[in-house]
Amino acid sequence: QPKQKTAFGSVGRRIPYRILHVINQDGESLGNMHRAEALRLMDQHGLKLVLLRENVEPPVYRLMTGQQIHEEQLKRAEKKKASPKPGMYIKELSFSSGIAKNDLETKTKQIAQWIEKKHHVKVTIRQAK
Repeated sequence: QPKQKTAFGSVGRRIPYRILHVINQDGESLGNMHRAEALRLMDQHGLKLVLLRENVEPPVYRLMTGQQIHEEQLKRAEKKKASPKPGMYIKELSFSSGIAKNDLETKTKQIAQWIEKKHHVKVTIRQAK
């Protein structure tokens, strides 16, 4: 399996494919075209070519401005932060609002231990009947 590209950005003129499916900066499909024609469009409009999907035939590229590329990078970074990392554990603890004082202290100590071990902790409090 090929290594996934981590960076999202302009590919410049390094395009290994002859035929590309190109999408303009507004999201409209321009259809399949030769690499040279896509580069000409890129230069003509002062845009950058960005690889969107590589595993389809032909690969999909999008013409984007530098600002659009920056915004997409920020979106991807936020999404990556939100997703749990491999090897990271989320500990979940649930108790009622009518919990006894000593039980609450015990659970608080448990939560403190999990946080020291760098686990993410999710606490749910149910309303007592």
